[in-house]
Amino acid sequence: MTSFVSHTTVDCANAYELSEWWKQLLGYVDVDGDPNEPGHEECMILDPESGHHLLFIEVPEAKSVKNRLHLDLRPRVGTRDVEVERVRGLGATEVGDRRGQYGPGTGWVVFADPEGNEFCILRSVAETAAP
Repeated sequence: MTSFVSHTTVDCANAYELSEWWKQLLGYVDVDGDPNEPGHEECMILDPESGHHLLFIEVPEAKSVKNRLHLDLRPRVGTRDVEVERVRGLGATEVGDRRGQYGPGTGWVVFADPEGNEFCILRSVAETAAP
């Protein structure tokens, strides 16, 4: 017997604000019948295309070290570089630029969300399939 991932949980200081930020980043929505509201200590959002859930839970301690687990994101449309600019516009903090690290057209950009949780923007599926 094996297990499956039910959802991905993010510890945070403000579940509502961070879930709203990630909804803009990912195009996720509130779960039907369970709207997120200011003051909620747990806020779940859903990818309407894949069914993946992200759960934001308020915890008393602040983030203090690099994530041991992070999300790698691919643009649904467009290119990595266009998505990088969109993510900057949402207020993400650039942590590291690894574009071109393994040759022309390769790599990713590491960002942090408003509470310091790292994630990466990869090349799109179309970019990785191109010769």
